[in-house]
Amino acid sequence: MAASASIYYFLTLLLLCAIPFTFSELVKEQPLVLKYHNGPLLKGKITVNLIWYGKFSPTQRSIIVDFINSLSSAVKPKIPSASFWWKTTEKYKSGSSTLVVGKQILLENYPLGKTLKNPHLPALAGKFNGVGTVSVILTAKDVAVDGFCMRCGTHGSNRVGRVRGTFIWVGNSETQCPGQCAWPFHQPIYGPQTPPLVAPNGDVGIDGMIITLATLLANTVTNPFNNGYFQGPADAPLEAVSACTGIFGTGSYPGYPGKLLVEKSTRASYNANGVNGRKYLLPAMWDPQTSRCKTLV
Repeated sequence: MAASASIYYFLTLLLLCAIPFTFSELVKEQPLVLKYHNGPLLKGKITVNLIWYGKFSPTQRSIIVDFINSLSSAVKPKIPSASFWWKTTEKYKSGSSTLVVGKQILLENYPLGKTLKNPHLPALAGKFNGVGTVSVILTAKDVAVDGFCMRCGTHGSNRVGRVRGTFIWVGNSETQCPGQCAWPFHQPIYGPQTPPLVAPNGDVGIDGMIITLATLLANTVTNPFNNGYFQGPADAPLEAVSACTGIFGTGSYPGYPGKLLVEKSTRASYNANGVNGRKYLLPAMWDPQTSRCKTLV
C-alpha cells in the first residue's frame, strides 16, 4: 500500500509539472463581461435638461454645466480630457452620443418639500420629456431622498403619453453621507481609512456629484431602458461605470482610488481636463473592446 501511494504521489507531481501554468495565472483577474440585451441605446444628439431642486450657488451650477459640456466639447482640452473619457461610450454598438445642455429649471422653493420619495423623481423628470432627451434632477445638500446613502443617485425611464424618456437623479451628499457618496474627497465610512483627497473644484459635495453624474450619464446612454448593456439582474445591474466602482487610476484597490494627477497650486487630485479650465475626477468605464475597466491615467 505504501509503495502504491508513493507511485500515485509521484505520478501526480509529474502530471502537475507537465501542466503549463503559473501561480499568477491561477489568480489572474478574469475579464468582466457586460452582456448586450438587444435593447435600444441612446445615440446621436442627446439633450440634457437640468432640474435644480433646492438652492445651488451660481458657481455650483456652472461646475456641473461645464462638466456636461466637457463631455462632447468640440474644443480639444488638455489631455487627459473628459471628452476622451466619454468617447468610450462610442464602443457600445458603435456610434456617438453627443450631449448638449438644454433647458434648466430652478426649483429653489422646494415645491415637493425637503424629503422626496421615489415617485417624486419621475414626476419631476416629466417636466421635460421627449425622444433623445435626458432629464437630470439635482437635489441640494438639504434635500433628503429615499435611499440616498445606499445609491447616491439613480437613473430610470418614464413615459408621458407615447413618448418614453430617461431621467437621472443625483444628490449633493455634503451634509448627509459624504463617506459613501463623496469618496475619495471625504473619509470613507467603511474600509481602509486613507486620507481624503482635495476636490478639484474646491467643493466636496459638488465634486462628489460629478462622479455620480458621470457614472449615471454613461449608464443611461448604454442601458437606458434596462435592456442595453449590463451584467446581473435587470433590477440591480452592473453597468458601464457602476461595474468599475472605486477605480479612478492605475493601481487602484479598495480604499485607494489609484494613481492620479495633482494640481501643483491647490494639491487637488484629478484625472480629466474640461472646458473653461475645469478639472474633474472621473471613474473608470468598462471598455467593450478589452472587457476591462478603463482609466484615464
